[in-house]
This record gives sequence, structure tokens and C-alpha cells, in this order.
Amino acid sequence: MRFNPEDWKRKSHENFEGAWHDGPSVLTPAAHDDTYPCRVYKRAQAHPVFATINRLRETYLSMGFDEAEVPVIIDEKDIYRQFGPEAMAVLDRVFYLGGLPRPNVGIARDRLDKINAILSKTMPSATEEKLRETLHAYKKSEIDGDELTFELSKVLETDDGVVVHILDAVFPEFRELAPESSRSTLRSHMTSGWFMTLGSIWDKRPLPLRLFSVDRCFRREQAEGPTRLMTYHSASCIVAGDDVTIDDGKAVSEALLSAFGYTDFRFQPDEKRSKYYMPDSQTEVYARHPVHGWVEVATFGMYSPSALAEYGVGVPVMNLGLGVERLAMIAYNANDVRQLCYPQFFPGSLSDREITRAVHLREEPVSAEGKMLAAAIAKTAAANGAAQGPCAFDAWEGSMGGMKVKVVVEETESNAKLCGPACANEIFVHEGSVLGVPDAEKWQQVRTEGVPTGISYLSAVSALAAARIEDAARCGKGTLVQVKMAKLPSDINLKIEEYAMRFVTDNKKKVDVRGPVFLSVRSEVIP
Repeated sequence: MRFNPEDWKRKSHENFEGAWHDGPSVLTPAAHDDTYPCRVYKRAQAHPVFATINRLRETYLSMGFDEAEVPVIIDEKDIYRQFGPEAMAVLDRVFYLGGLPRPNVGIARDRLDKINAILSKTMPSATEEKLRETLHAYKKSEIDGDELTFELSKVLETDDGVVVHILDAVFPEFRELAPESSRSTLRSHMTSGWFMTLGSIWDKRPLPLRLFSVDRCFRREQAEGPTRLMTYHSASCIVAGDDVTIDDGKAVSEALLSAFGYTDFRFQPDEKRSKYYMPDSQTEVYARHPVHGWVEVATFGMYSPSALAEYGVGVPVMNLGLGVERLAMIAYNANDVRQLCYPQFFPGSLSDREITRAVHLREEPVSAEGKMLAAAIAKTAAANGAAQGPCAFDAWEGSMGGMKVKVVVEETESNAKLCGPACANEIFVHEGSVLGVPDAEKWQQVRTEGVPTGISYLSAVSALAAARIEDAARCGKGTLVQVKMAKLPSDINLKIEEYAMRFVTDNKKKVDVRGPVFLSVRSEVIP
């Protein structure tokens, strides 16, 4: 809470020791959700793939490579130009782009009658003609598909929703449309875009050219698996110039991968021998990581003059490609690329500390006085917990909600203690289970190895009592709050977030907060 610096300067000058001891009085008592471990400062989590992409981009830029964006949509004929006789095998793995044809919609008299019935009026002949013209303009692609409903609503002078109903009920041609494929494909190799890029700029810029692009590729795999996706990212580069050789590929590999902690490299011929590379130039890069050992991380080669000639390129070109997801799997110790890329579909485990942050109080006082009251109730009950009933102990007296309120902790029955034995229990999370345990030898492993929530049964019930007393005081009333035998978390004012409860139950863990609490707190309004 805010405080007056001048007042505290004066108090400090008058009685330094007393002012020092009173220092904590300026702190607003925190709600449980504002205490550790619920209060946490943490760095937002970046996606592994995009974090790897950022590092690759920064590394390429630091190596003097300019960033480029290469075409994603590749015409089928370019695949034949680049891959030669191998094109058919490549095209077997590409996605062709398709679209819905524009139907030739006829408007006979019976259709006009149906439209009139839906509109509950008769269209004049001029409107009928305008309707035909609009549908014909759509057929000729003069009107885009997403504009058709709007244009028809203007012609028919009705709401868009009515037009949608008319299209569905009167023109079944729209529902029966089937997509037709074009000759355009989605890029399956970054190479496809590099040839087109080189053909446009190789003789218009100073050589050597050093370009890179980190972007998506698409492959029509038979099925996705632990190491294979239908869409993935490739970190690809080209070096083009008069004196470029295969050694540029080795040098780029070392410079690029050393930034990721790889310490040694070896190169071996790739048995796949793609036809857009020169014979015996396609090379696999194996790099040694201090943790993962030798791993295959990249491929490079020299573009074939035959393929370059199709685009009028007259200088040697080295191309290197690196699978981003593969590199990310290594860096993040992932075993399944699907889980790495789409973690939302593979819910992970929660640590005990993460579960702890999902354990809250159901009810808490909101005012500073209410929070002080909760602390006073807990302190009074703890100090007198062994007192035999009937007994009552004053816990707090002060102003709340504009009313003067007195609060006592009491036990009205004979031969019963002020607090039940479970009041001293504390909530811990241990190996995925939420447990309320006492400070006893039997539970030392839980208390030592588990993560404390910072909540005891007594503190939780005291917060509940203070919240109820606070509400009653606003209405000018007193109240009695009693908690007896606890069986469920709600019995002791606990709330566990649904996602954490789901994890606990899915993993056959447990929530056990049973115990005899038997605490009574009473408030009364003083006139």
C-alpha cells in the first residue's frame, strides 16, 4: 500500500528502532495467488521450430548471406526443367493446387418462382434480368466468389442471409461442385524457387551471390510419422559465382552449424544423386555434437549446368539445404517431430511445481482489513489450538465495511479442542498427487521431496472465514463459519484448476485432503 514518506521520516528521526520494526505495516497482505509459488516471473516459451529458425536467420546474416523469399507456387513445367527425367518421381510427391469451377447457372421460370416464394414477393422483369447478368458475371470471374452473396443481395434487395438460403435451396449446382486440379504445385524443394530466382538476378548483381531463405516446403507423404511431416521448414542457401566449388558447401556447413554447438564435421556422398546436382557433388553433412554425437544435419551440392541452362544461368552454383525440424529435434531432445511441432495435440506432463501453481483458495477476503483478519484468525487458532472447550478467544476487532466488527475463534462443546488435529496439515504436491499432510515422520518424504503450496488447512479455513465475515459486515450482520470433517478440497476452501485435475486423474494420481478440522469462527457487529 502507499505510505507518506514525510511521516516515516519523522518517525525514523524520533525512534529509528521502532520505525524500523514497524516497516512491514506498509505492506498489503497478499492474497494466496500473489504469493510464491503462485507468483512467478518466467520467460514466455518460444516454439522450438521458430526459435531454431530465428537462430538460423541470425547465423546466415552474420555470415554475409542476404535473405530472400523464393516462390512457393511452382508451375509443373518448372519441375521438368529442373529435374529432367526425374521430374515424374518428384511430381509424385507434390501437392497440386486445385479450385472449384464456376458453375453455369441457368434461371428457368420454376427457379424464379422458388426465389419469389422465399422473398415473399414477385420480382419485376428488370430484377430478373439483373439477376441473370450477375450470375453470368460470376461465371466469367468478373465477380469473386466471396462477393457473390453481397452482389445478389443488392440485386434482390434483401438480406445476405436470405441470399444464402436462396443459393442453397434453388441452385444445387453450388453444392455439387467438385474441385479441379491446375498445373500449379506447392514447392516441395527450396531448389524449385532458387532456379527461378537465379534466372532473374544472376547477371544483374555483383558476383558472388550469397542468398538464404528459411521457409516452408510441402511433400505429399503417404503418411506422417515420428520423423516426417507433410509440411516442413527448409533452411536453404545458394552461393553463385565464377569460382564457386564444392568446397564452398563444406565451408558454409561448418560456419553455419558451428553456431549450434557442433564441433567437428565429416562429409560423405549422398546415394540419392538428384539430377539437378552435378554427378558426385551431392553431399551429406554429418556433424558431431558434444551431447548427441554424430548426426546427419544437412545436404549440399553443385547445381547441374543442364538445369541452370534452362534458366539462362551461366555460373556455378552451390546449394545447401538443412531441415529445420531435424535440427530442432536434436536441439530439444525430441523423439517425434509431430509432438515437437504440434505440442498442443500431445499434452505434456506437469511438474509438481506446475501443479502447485494450480492450487488456489476458493474464497479470500478482498479488503486489506479482511486480509489482516484472516491472518489474525490463523494466529489466534494456532496459539490456542489445544484449549479445551467450551472456550472462546478474541481474534480481531476493528472497522470493516463501515461497521465495527468483533471476531472470536470458539469451541462450544465440552471435551473438544479449539482446533481439530488436521488444522496443522499443509498442502504439498508430490509425484503428481496433491496431499494434505501433517508434520509427522510418516510424511517426511512428502514434505522433503514434494513442493509446498504455501497453504495449510488453517490458513485456508481462516481465509474462508474472513471472506464470509467481510461479506456479512457489508450487510451489517454477523456470521458463524464452521468447518468440520474435510473430505474434498472444497471443504477446506481449496480450488484446483481443471487442467491440473485432469492431469492428476489421467495419470492415476490422487488428491487427498481428508482430515478433522473442526474450527469455528464467529463475528458480531458492535453497535
